[in-house]
Order: sequence, then structure tokens, then C-alpha cells
Amino acid sequence: MHPTKLLNRLRYALAVLTTLFILTPSFAAEGPAMILHMLDYLRVDYPATVHNRQVIDVGEYGEMQEFSRQVHDQVSRLEKSPAKAKLLQDAEQLQQAIEQRLDPSKINVLVQAMSTHIATNYTVTTSPRRTPPLALGGQLFQQHCASCHGANGDGNGPQALQLTPPPINFQDKSRQRERSVWGLYSAITQGVEGTAMPSFAKLSEEQRWALAYHVANYPFSDAERQAGKTLWEKTPSVHGWIPDLAAVSQLTPAAAEQRFGSQGEELLAYLRSAPSVVSTSQGALVTAREMLALSLEKYRHGERQQAYQQALSAYLDGFELGEATLRTAAPDLTKQIEQSMLNYREHLRTGAPLQEIEALYAKLITELDKATDTLAESHMSTSAGFISAFVILLREGLEAILLLAAIAGVLIKIGRRDTLPYLHAGWVSALAFGGATWAVSSYLFTISGAGRELTEGLTALLACAVLLYVGFWLHDKTHTTRWREFVDGKIRTALEGRTLWVLTFIAFIAVYREVFETVLFYQALWLQAEPEVHPSLWGGVISAAVSLAVLGWLILRSSIRLPLKLFFRLNAAVLFVLAVSFAGHGVAGLQEAGWLSIDLISFPSVDLLGIYPTMETLGAQLAVILLVGFIFLRGSIPGKEASGHA
Repeated sequence: MHPTKLLNRLRYALAVLTTLFILTPSFAAEGPAMILHMLDYLRVDYPATVHNRQVIDVGEYGEMQEFSRQVHDQVSRLEKSPAKAKLLQDAEQLQQAIEQRLDPSKINVLVQAMSTHIATNYTVTTSPRRTPPLALGGQLFQQHCASCHGANGDGNGPQALQLTPPPINFQDKSRQRERSVWGLYSAITQGVEGTAMPSFAKLSEEQRWALAYHVANYPFSDAERQAGKTLWEKTPSVHGWIPDLAAVSQLTPAAAEQRFGSQGEELLAYLRSAPSVVSTSQGALVTAREMLALSLEKYRHGERQQAYQQALSAYLDGFELGEATLRTAAPDLTKQIEQSMLNYREHLRTGAPLQEIEALYAKLITELDKATDTLAESHMSTSAGFISAFVILLREGLEAILLLAAIAGVLIKIGRRDTLPYLHAGWVSALAFGGATWAVSSYLFTISGAGRELTEGLTALLACAVLLYVGFWLHDKTHTTRWREFVDGKIRTALEGRTLWVLTFIAFIAVYREVFETVLFYQALWLQAEPEVHPSLWGGVISAAVSLAVLGWLILRSSIRLPLKLFFRLNAAVLFVLAVSFAGHGVAGLQEAGWLSIDLISFPSVDLLGIYPTMETLGAQLAVILLVGFIFLRGSIPGKEASGHA
């Protein structure tokens, strides 16, 4: 293929990858989320409308009646299932209870029962996937909310007097005691009908959670937060009271006080102000368990496709987000859980008997329990933090360094050092683009786990194709006569003009596929580590970066000293091995995104080489090996050699 054509195809593929990465949807369900939103408002607002079965505020009571009717209407629109029948009964009972003006405590019981039933049987986002950036929440509040709710959340903003009903005073603790962070997130997402509160669904999921957490801190004083911090730091046994980010997001101050006394409310006040101290890895395991439970329930009801999607979400949006931390503490258990999840999903896809599915589910839950216990018992030391940070970057960057060193060696060997800036531009832009992609996923769009894996898989397969192209070109130059022809008149014409940008794209592809995943690993590691461990994490990152640079320099320096024919053969071999590795990584990424089926076999797994125990990954790698073997065999037969053109 001519380099210009290759360049155009690379540009097209990159555009497709970016679009897929941003637009791949998550598995959220808006119907159940709207019901939970209205139930939350019923629980919070009803006590102010009725006392001793007498209506206190006629207008507010009418709103409660309307909300209860809307809840019933929304439930009736849910997809048909055993869970829906029970929810319809509960919705009718709730509507009757409000019409009868029953005590708020009884309404609260009914609302809580319905909320639990929906959360158990439907996929609803009730906690952030990552620790929300509180500083961003403060900025968003001043930008979008202060004009109505006031700069300090007291409800006295410049536009407050013009609004009916008036904006909520977030400092009013009596009202906010019944409001969870998730309830605030839901109001921000959906808006509040009948008020001036609009929907802010245009904000990314991460932005909405950051805003919700900022608002959730207004009811508490600094003294309460300090008391909660002291309790958390000096009494480790209370860590089980509010064990993960999901609990922080879903617990109301009133519920925290009811369960744990006044200390529970103080603890919640602190954790809302410092959610990063809660183990995000354990939260990821909780999410995985919840999604797996939903998956099994769907399968029992004959909804096989939905069961598969829930199981896929359990891995991509749950377990994988805590994988980096668990891998540090228990690498063998991490691999075991990954394998069990693959096996479980494949049995769902093929429609295995329910008894087999239940047995696989029970095995998975046992393994996740072990992982939870492991994380609870392990505390990252400075040495463990350094090693973890070092290994992550070294492992992710090794393939890219090998590829970049091989190509740089070729350019130097053919006397084209002037083209090296194009190569450097590729990997530098990949670092920048990878960082920008992470920022976009955090602050502008919600990129699902499936989107992440899909992008990594397609990028790896594209890299495999490019490496085969370059590798075949290098192999073609191992023949002395062809190299002489190339040197005599084609170095300049082969590497001039627009085709030089092919080098940039090759370097870009080699580095970009590693960058975003590496950032996610480091983010999880940073949140799991205590503040005193953070310097050791930076030390691991810097040491790994230096090691990769030295390794690349040694490879480059030693390779260009080799005899010409051996030099080209070794570099071609390196590129072919990397192509085989990328083929495995690419197919595995598409499998994890749910785009390809998974047929497990008994075979060793070598993550660094992209070797996984599935028919699909090994089949793709075998196809690459056979293609390479055919080219080598064809080139070794007299009269069958391909023409040597770059």
C-alpha cells in the first residue's frame, strides 16, 4: 500500500475511534431513575405538608398528590417483569396513603421500600464511578446556581425574590437531613417540575456528581466535619459504618443518625467533604456485586440479553475500576476473578441452564468477597505504592518503547535523522491526546467502560495492521540487492512530503492506546493510597519514565551498531512480535466491550504478549503468525521475491 493511502486510512480510523470513544452509551435506565427522583422528593417534602393527618400547606400537598400519581404512571411504563407487578402494588398503596394523609413516617417506609425495590431490580446510577472533584463542584455552583440559591447556598441569590416557589436554602439542616447526595444529583439531572429549577443533564455525569457533593456539604458545620474526621482517623472500626462511595452517596443525615447515633451524622459530614478517603476499590467491588445480582435476576426471568449486558457492566463499570489496586494486593486473585467473569458472561450469552449460571454466580460472589476482605486488610505502604506505580507505567510503556526504538533505528540507519521530529511529534501528541481524552471523560462526557474497551481494542488492531505493513517493508530490505536499489535513489523520494506524517501516525498509535488506561490505573491507585504514600507514587512514576527512556536508548544504540542485514531482520522480528501482541490485545478489548463472543480454552495467559485463553484471541494471533510465515517463506524462494519499494 502506498504510504499516502495508508495515511488517509489512518486519519479516517482515528476519527472513527474518537467518535466511538465519546458516543458509546452507558447502561443507565432513565425511567427508573425518574421514579427514584420523585420518590426522593416525596420523602423530603411530605413531612412539611401534613401533620396529624391535617394539611399544613395546600399547595405543597397538591404537589405531593401529583408526584404520587406520576410515580404510578412511570411504574406502569416500565418493561414487563415480576418486579414491575410488585412496584405497581406499592405505587397504588403510596398514592392511597398520601390521599389519606397518613403520618410522614409511614410514607417514608413506603417510599424506602419502593426505592430499594427499584435499585435492586433496575440499573440506576446512585453513586459516582470515581471520587468527584469537589473544587469543580464549587466552581459549577457559582456558575450555575448562585444567582438563585445564593453564593453560600442560603437561598438568597439575586434572582430569588422573583421566583415562586423560592429557591431552596441548602443550609436549612431540618430539610436537608432527609436529602442524600444521590437525591441532589437526581434533582440536578432531572430538574424539579413546577419550580424554576431546570435540568442540568447537559453537564457530564462527573460534573453533576461534583455539584451534588458540593451542595451536600452546606448543612454541616466545620466543627461537625472535624469531629467526623477525628472519629474516622482514630477509630478504624467505624470504617464499616459507611464503607464505600455508594454508601456516602445514598445515606441521608437522618438515616446516619438513626443507625449510628450523632457520631454517624458527623462521620457522614466528614465523608461528604472528603469522599476520597473512602476506598474507591471497594466501591468498585460493591458495584460489581450489584450488577451481577441484577444479571442473575434478569436471567431467571428469561431476559438473556439484558442479563449479559448487566454482567458486562459489572466488569467494565465495576470491577475494572478497582482492578489496579486489587492487582497490587492479590495478583492471582485478580486474574481468577477476571477469568470467572469471562466464563460467567459466556455462559449467559450461550443460554446455559439456570443451575449452571447460579453456580458460576455463587463462585464469583465468593471470589469478590475474598477481594473485599483482602482490600480491607491491606494498607498500602510507601514501598508498595512505589512498586505499583513503577510497574504500571513500565508494563504499559514497554511495547511502545520497543516500537519507537525500532523505527528510530531504521531512520538513523538510512541516514534520515532529519525525519526524527515527525516520530517525536507522534508520541508527544499521543500523550497530549490521551490526557485530553481523560479530561473529556471526566468533565464533559460520560464514557462507558464498553466505550473505553472498544477504543482500546480497535486501536490495537489498527496498530497491528500498521506494524505488519512496516515489518514487511523492513523484511523486504534484508535482501542486499533491494537495499542497494533503495539507497541508490529512493531514500529521499520515499520519505518526503506528506508521507512523512505516516511516521507521526505510527508513533501516535503505538503510544495512545496505552495512555488513557494508564491514567485510569494511576487515578485509582492515587485515591486508594493514603496522603503520606502519594510522594512514593510520584517516585514510582518518575523512576519508570526514566527506566523506559534508558531502555529505549540502549535498544536504539545497540541495534544501529548491528550489521545491516541483521539489523533489519531483528527490527522486523520485533515489529512482528508486537503485531501478534496487538492482535491479542485488540480482540480481547472487543470481547470485553461485548462486540465479540468468548470461547474459553485451557491455555496459559500472558498479558504482556496479549495471550489470553480464548479461541478468538489465539485465532487472531495465529492468523498473524501464519501471514508473517507466508511472507518470510515467499521471500526465501528464488524468483518469488516481492519488489522492494517503500
